[in-house]
Amino acid sequence: MAETQDVRFVSSSIKLQRLSVHHSFGPSSNLPFARHSISTNLRRAQDFIHNFVSSISKRMNGNRFVTKSSLLCSSSLGFSHSEETSAALPSGRDIQQKEHLSSRLGKEDEERVLISEVLVRNKDGEELERKDLEAEVLAALKASRANSALTVREVQEDVHRIIDSGYFYSCMPVAVDTRDGIRLVFQVEPNQEFQGLICEGANVLPAKFLEDSLRDGYGKIVNIRRLDEVINSINGWYMDRGLFGLVSDVEILSGGILRLQVSEAVVNSISIRFLDRRTGEPTTGKTRPETILRQLTTKKGQVYSLLQGKRDVETILTMGIMEDVSIIPQPAGDTGNVDLVMNCVERVSGGFSAGGGISSGITSGPLSGLIGSFAYSHRNVFGRNQKLNLSLERGQIDSIFRVNYTDPWIEGDDKRTSRSIMVQNSRTPGMLVHGTQTGQGTVTIGRVTAGIEFSRPLTPKWSGTAGIIFQHAGARDENGRPIIKDFYGSPLTSSGNTYDDMLIAKLESAYTVSGDHGSSVFVFNMEQGLPVFPEWLCFNRMTARARKGLEIGPGKLLLSLSGGQVVGNFSPHEAFAIGGTNSVRGYEEGAVGSGRSFVVGSGEISLRLFGPVEGAIFADYGSDLGSGQMVPGDPAGARGKPGSGYGYGAGIRVDSPLGPLRLEYAFNDRQAKRFHFGVGLRN
Repeated sequence: MAETQDVRFVSSSIKLQRLSVHHSFGPSSNLPFARHSISTNLRRAQDFIHNFVSSISKRMNGNRFVTKSSLLCSSSLGFSHSEETSAALPSGRDIQQKEHLSSRLGKEDEERVLISEVLVRNKDGEELERKDLEAEVLAALKASRANSALTVREVQEDVHRIIDSGYFYSCMPVAVDTRDGIRLVFQVEPNQEFQGLICEGANVLPAKFLEDSLRDGYGKIVNIRRLDEVINSINGWYMDRGLFGLVSDVEILSGGILRLQVSEAVVNSISIRFLDRRTGEPTTGKTRPETILRQLTTKKGQVYSLLQGKRDVETILTMGIMEDVSIIPQPAGDTGNVDLVMNCVERVSGGFSAGGGISSGITSGPLSGLIGSFAYSHRNVFGRNQKLNLSLERGQIDSIFRVNYTDPWIEGDDKRTSRSIMVQNSRTPGMLVHGTQTGQGTVTIGRVTAGIEFSRPLTPKWSGTAGIIFQHAGARDENGRPIIKDFYGSPLTSSGNTYDDMLIAKLESAYTVSGDHGSSVFVFNMEQGLPVFPEWLCFNRMTARARKGLEIGPGKLLLSLSGGQVVGNFSPHEAFAIGGTNSVRGYEEGAVGSGRSFVVGSGEISLRLFGPVEGAIFADYGSDLGSGQMVPGDPAGARGKPGSGYGYGAGIRVDSPLGPLRLEYAFNDRQAKRFHFGVGLRN
């Protein structure tokens, strides 16, 4: 039968009541009084008993009573010695609480009346058609037994238990004076049989959830206790999802149709309010409201979700232009909907900064790769969250001047596409591939780069990037003079000129579960050199890297694998360099090999020691897959690089404002040992 029932949903706008859920059974249910909850019915039963007791205590004072009775009374009862006299029960609606009952009766509550028989009947005094319901009543009785002396309180408690069983909406105790003694009759009226469901106002609650919750109740007497469980499960469904919604009313219509009224708080409006970061008072913001509103997944007309609001707050904070963000829901008049006010405290938009770092390309010298930096950044250009960065880095050999302009969301685009424009002039060590030229100092690579990239989220976990980049690159000696060959006679450019020019089309796809170091990550990158002019380089370069973190008891296991290949004409200094802090530890930077192909794998187990300090053991392996000789001039072979190798060791990490600081000590397969120091997470 359950599968054939219809569940009808009717959308409506109703006032949201947060404090309690009222189960009301209206006039259409043909019930003698409105029912709000099980506890309400218990109080009404108390009222019936009160009236009953008050009357019979005045009319019966002997004969078959053990003591003067205050039990089982009726204001209209006339005592008689006939074969059978029944007590009619008044409505009892004017009597209040149990405390009022006790004050009126005093010690009469404790007086006992001898009961010869206990029966269960319907409201007309006839036997119940359903014996299972009679069994429910008898099972609920605790004190009321044949040949027992009862007090008012004990009868009250039994009435409570009958109502509390959930199957009945009225229970009336009636005293019948018979030749054999006082007969106690519990006249009960059961609830209707459940035959159908109407749910109003449930716009987001799945129909299947309701059907499954009530499926086992079709064709059965409505049990209020079971109905309370269903209502709690519906309210729990909303709560688990952080939604502002709950069951606000329940009613049984004629024919056993159950009507559920659900109240859902719909977002009526969303407004932005800027607060002063010092005083907390409202102020004028620099950010355009539409720049913030377009980031929100919560929209007008949706049922408001606390969880969704929390994610929206996190999204706004990741924009980098807000110091603090909070969402305050407020009632939208008396409509039952909500108005959302987003309080925003802006950060200082721009400023200068200075810092330092370490270059992975320098492994010797008194300053050993230290880099100083100076930068100016503006986080909120034109109030649109557009970012402008100008930076200069200078080290022993390194120098990088970069201008970067980023629009994180192009106006008018509904796919959340970002755009980044970059111009850069850099000078970096060529040691990774070409090492140090004996007697001639260090080879450096100069690059002038300009490009534009577009990125967008493809799915919640996948993102894609496409761009076009122009690069003008060449080698120089330590005096800054262009050179085309190294000390071993290996070429430093592919074209044979002092510089190689290339136009690169770039595609990248990235999968990220979360931003943690131990999260799952997969990145695939492809670059294609476009020979716009005959002397421009034509090549294809592909790289991929994957990382997976696993919890092992109190520790973490981190596995990573990376690889790549390049085909076509490419600059020798662009070969894949293997070895070093972010590759195979235990080797100097680029000391394992440099080839057209490579693969590097790493396993690491870390354990929190105390505070921000973490300990780790690791093992790395890398290989150029025999492709070192295919690099023009074979710079790896000329310098005796093995082409493959492994390293292992241990280290500590310390969380700092600059990021994780790593100090590691490693051995390699050639019995050499080496310290490695790094800032930031290993790739």
